[in-house]
Amino acid sequence: MTSPLLSRPGAVATDGVDAGVAAHYGDPYREQRQLAAGAATVDLSHRPVVRISGPDRLTWLHSLTTQHLTDLEPGLWTQALVLSPKGHVEHHLQLVDDGEAVWAHVEPGTADALVTFLDRMRFLTRVEVEDVSADWAVLHDGSDRLVPRASLDQLVDELAGLWAYEALRVAARRPRLGVDTDHRTIPNEVGWLTRAVHLDKGCYRGQETVARVHNLGRPPRRLALLHLDGSDSELPAPGTPVLLDEREVGRLGTAARHHELGPIALTLVKRQVPDGAALVADGVAAQIDPAADEEPVSAARQAAAVRSSLLRMPRG
Repeated sequence: MTSPLLSRPGAVATDGVDAGVAAHYGDPYREQRQLAAGAATVDLSHRPVVRISGPDRLTWLHSLTTQHLTDLEPGLWTQALVLSPKGHVEHHLQLVDDGEAVWAHVEPGTADALVTFLDRMRFLTRVEVEDVSADWAVLHDGSDRLVPRASLDQLVDELAGLWAYEALRVAARRPRLGVDTDHRTIPNEVGWLTRAVHLDKGCYRGQETVARVHNLGRPPRRLALLHLDGSDSELPAPGTPVLLDEREVGRLGTAARHHELGPIALTLVKRQVPDGAALVADGVAAQIDPAADEEPVSAARQAAAVRSSLLRMPRG
């Protein structure tokens, strides 16, 4: 579905999996700063919306997903995952309950498989599952909002494009299913234990893997933020191999241009790859941002330090 907001002045459409909304409206960096300040709205109407209604909806979803949902307060957004029996992430839901139904928005192209899975798991449970994407859409302006699709054009004033949203998401190390993850990804590798997994809840599919890796503290890979050499005009594409001494140690996820940090990207790399290692992605020099600084550092100062080190790194 093509968003009516693409008719706004300056709108430039996205392509690929995010087709249907605007990449930007003429000034991506200005839009990014406005969005970071809470003064703009992002059109996420390309994301499918699934509605789960019925009196058993919360206890049922609680039993199927990684999140504790039995006591979810109406209006409180949270995240949940559906895992395979081996603990690999199959679906990522961003959801809210309104007192009568749970509304979830998911990655483009995943709604049909999610609805099929949920329908198979209903048994005698009093729930109904439906894809309502034709009638409802997602906006983001500091938090997510579900709005009638027919009213999109009347509900939004100052807009920021998807490029701005993605740049802030990458800087915050928030992964996207299928872009920053692959079919082998477990929640422990990508920071979802703190956002989408409740470690003290009852049994769910894939829990044994999550608990075992958490207790051992040794996930096979980790999600890292990369600072990229900014001298190249093109950003490496998702899926690009990440090399260390000409050996593949990971794959690139989302790459973006941040208004303070410069070119950055998310990558899943082998756990033993150290911060500061001289990495290369499609000939572009890259360096992992430390997972945590000893003391808070401004984004601008941190970016300047990393850029200085990148200039001294060999090109691939």
